[in-house]
Amino acid sequence: MKAPRLRPRPAGPPEEGTDFVPITEVAHNEAPRATIDPDKSLTWLRRVMPIMGAHKGIFITSLVASFVGLVLQVLVPNLLNHAITNSIQSHTVPLSHYVWLIVGIGLVGGIAGYISRLFLFETAYDIEYDLRNIIYEHLTKMSFSFYDRVQSGQLISRANSDIRSVQMYMTFAPSILVQCSIAVVAFGFMLSIDVPLAFIAMATMPFVYLAGVKMRKSMFPVSWMIQSRLADVATIVDENVNGVRVVKSFAAEQQQLRALSGAADKLRWSYIKDADLRARFSPLVQNLPQVGLALVLLFGGYMVIHGGLSIGDILAFNAYLLMLQAPFMMLGMLIMMGQRAAASADRIYEIIDEQPTVTDAPDAIDLVDSRGDVRFNHVDFAYSADAEQLVLADFDLHIAPGETVALVGRTGAGKSTVARLLTRFYDVKHGSVQIDGHDVRDVTQDSLRANVGVVLDEPFLFSASVRDNIAYGRPAATLAEVEAAAKAAGAHEFIMHLADGYDTVVGERGYTLSGGQRQRIAIARTLLVNPPIMVLDDATSAIDVQVEQRIHAGLRVQMEGRTTLIIAHRLSTISLADRVVLLDQHKIVADGTHAELLETTPLYAEVLAQAGEFEQEADAEDAAEDSAQVDDGPPDESDGQPLRDLLDSVRGGGRS
Repeated sequence: MKAPRLRPRPAGPPEEGTDFVPITEVAHNEAPRATIDPDKSLTWLRRVMPIMGAHKGIFITSLVASFVGLVLQVLVPNLLNHAITNSIQSHTVPLSHYVWLIVGIGLVGGIAGYISRLFLFETAYDIEYDLRNIIYEHLTKMSFSFYDRVQSGQLISRANSDIRSVQMYMTFAPSILVQCSIAVVAFGFMLSIDVPLAFIAMATMPFVYLAGVKMRKSMFPVSWMIQSRLADVATIVDENVNGVRVVKSFAAEQQQLRALSGAADKLRWSYIKDADLRARFSPLVQNLPQVGLALVLLFGGYMVIHGGLSIGDILAFNAYLLMLQAPFMMLGMLIMMGQRAAASADRIYEIIDEQPTVTDAPDAIDLVDSRGDVRFNHVDFAYSADAEQLVLADFDLHIAPGETVALVGRTGAGKSTVARLLTRFYDVKHGSVQIDGHDVRDVTQDSLRANVGVVLDEPFLFSASVRDNIAYGRPAATLAEVEAAAKAAGAHEFIMHLADGYDTVVGERGYTLSGGQRQRIAIARTLLVNPPIMVLDDATSAIDVQVEQRIHAGLRVQMEGRTTLIIAHRLSTISLADRVVLLDQHKIVADGTHAELLETTPLYAEVLAQAGEFEQEADAEDAAEDSAQVDDGPPDESDGQPLRDLLDSVRGGGRS
């Protein structure tokens, strides 16, 4: 046979006419303009600053417009002072002059405010978009070992509420600081009116600063606790929604409600603690400037009475002090947002800083024109790096191009692990897995998985149409190609009986279909991709014998010239294989044809007999389920007779 052609992986997207072209769609969404700084020694804010810098144009415009609008507001009390002095007291300037000036300032300030808020929110949503895409892209790169130990609710919380906390602080904190800067401008006008009185008005500011520092230190651990417990609640809800059938089948609703109540109670305590801290410090931060107002009224009133200050001056002074109230009221909110954002950023960085354990080598090559030669060379593997017990030990197997091999063994023998290593979902501890003589660690993951199609025993379907689920690996496939794959998988007939045929939208995870129907759609999904190597991981376990025979007839045609690894429990599935490999105690103990193993290996007959007992029970349940969900019709009692005859021969004499 022709040897596979391999080429170095290109730096950019595949060019037209190259050997390896991904069969799946390429994302057309706008990529984030920047990413999080990987330097862990930096503060959380400096690490996220590159994302802010990518949108600095509209953000700076927003801040400038905000500052202009605030400066215009500061001019109003000064104009009011001059209006009282020049128009009302001395009548030297017409009052209408100041009226039109104030109206003009109001119009320009309104335009500046509109631009400021429009660009501010645009920046906020751009940053949220970037953060969400950065996290999701990182999650798609993470290895299966990561998902084995991380709760989905924790990931959902980090990708939603934590992102929102960081985004709000990054965009609104500078805006609040700009508004607080108005205090500097107002203080300048106050100095121009009366220097001693200006310093008296600001006498409480050091105490405001000290209260803010104390508030920030107290709120950080509580903010962390809130975000963590929000994730705990999200995890419980996610698990109960996804596992609703298990919950209801065990009548465990009250048990789960107690679990949710416990998590919600802990979250409530955290929120109450947060509210307690805010109730202590926020009034202090917000109302200390009121003391300054009282001092201004005391000393300024004395100066007005004794002629040292005009009425217009004291009115302008009070207006400036009132302008200072809003920034100081927002100062407490700014501190609260900062601590929550810091806690959220740390939780996000926990995900971003974790690197995948399975990655493409720098010199990885694309696998093209695969012949389907598969070899496991003395493989040792354990799911945990420090595990003492191996899942596979000195596993050695060769599958020739075009050969079909059935992998048989007791539950926990490591059969499914073999499939996961072949697709490089995990890396071996010792030894190697090779395709066409090349270690799977030396080829790109995209090209490897384009050449190895896997049908799992528990197929996952998306909340989309049947057609979209079958065409998941080839979104551009025509309806004729989708139907051809469905017919080969024995799914076309029941699909046509659905309400909208191939356009029928299945429920979440495909639970509106029976287990056998889901498996057939999963088989069709893999057949449509047409990989040179195919793994059937107990892919027909939920299908009754009558339908399975028709599927096998189609699979025999599809497996011609294709390397196929069948992880089997059923005798009928084993019949598809050219040879059978028996696993026990984490290694291969027998290898040969079905008849040879029945004759020479008692353990093989024992494993088959045990699997057959469960098979008979499963067939009856699946037949009833498929009939209830508009399948291919009720199975005939005679359809299971060949299987029962074979089981009888296994139990009786160990020969077939």
